[in-house]
Amino acid sequence: MKVLTPVVVADRTGLARERDRATGPVAVVMTMGALHDGHAALLRQARVRASTVIATIFVNPLQFAPNEDFDRYPRTFEADLAVCAAEQADLVFAPTPDVMYPGGQPAVRVNPGPLGEILEGASRPGFFHGVLTVVLKLIHLTRPDVAFFGEKDYQQLALVKRMVRDLDLDTEIVGVPTVREADGLARSSRNRYLSPPERTSALAISAALRAGALAGVNGGDAALAAAQAVLDAEPGLDLDYLTLTDPLLGPAPATGEGRLLIAARAGSTRLIDNAPVLLGGN
Repeated sequence: MKVLTPVVVADRTGLARERDRATGPVAVVMTMGALHDGHAALLRQARVRASTVIATIFVNPLQFAPNEDFDRYPRTFEADLAVCAAEQADLVFAPTPDVMYPGGQPAVRVNPGPLGEILEGASRPGFFHGVLTVVLKLIHLTRPDVAFFGEKDYQQLALVKRMVRDLDLDTEIVGVPTVREADGLARSSRNRYLSPPERTSALAISAALRAGALAGVNGGDAALAAAQAVLDAEPGLDLDYLTLTDPLLGPAPATGEGRLLIAARAGSTRLIDNAPVLLGGN
């Protein structure tokens, strides 16, 4: 297969010009760069669905608290472009902060509501205000028919779907299953921060999810207990939360579909992961 170099634009005028040239369905994959196999899977799904695929690369400062790793976050632009080319993206929009926020950081931001104040929102206050604000702006700027998001960031996916529904945005939001490394660790741009011992400890997260999913046949309490036992056996992890919800992040049902979600630190690196659980069934 011939690899074509995508068009790269960094300004709104260039983006509008290239977007106006698009014919047929348009898909967007929004990223903060440091692309890996998980992002490649999103681009691959977008390529199947759309005539024009747009990838955005923007490290959004609104998503980082003062004590978080904005300056440390990896910037690998040339490697990112190679991933976009390999997955046949047509257009890469790579703005600077002053292009995304020409008046400085916005005073008016999207309020995620109660769903944005639990789990990641409780651990990282204001995080989803920043996420939804940039997603909304990128939807306006790229005007996609469909947008693809990874299920690894499950709460983000749920909130984006809710925002699109509540604000009557004419974009379909598609979740793509989490891509994992051979040992089960969920693909993440932050995995590169892990030392070998920390990586070994981090494997308890996916192992806990597998144990919880297997125990789900015996109900929610059994699923949580099985996952907690795996996490308790790994002293190298500092658990932030382990919770069981329904697929929309509401209370878990007694039977039926649930979602196990975990956040924990291995050393100084905070990792999140999740998995579906069938409660009370086979």
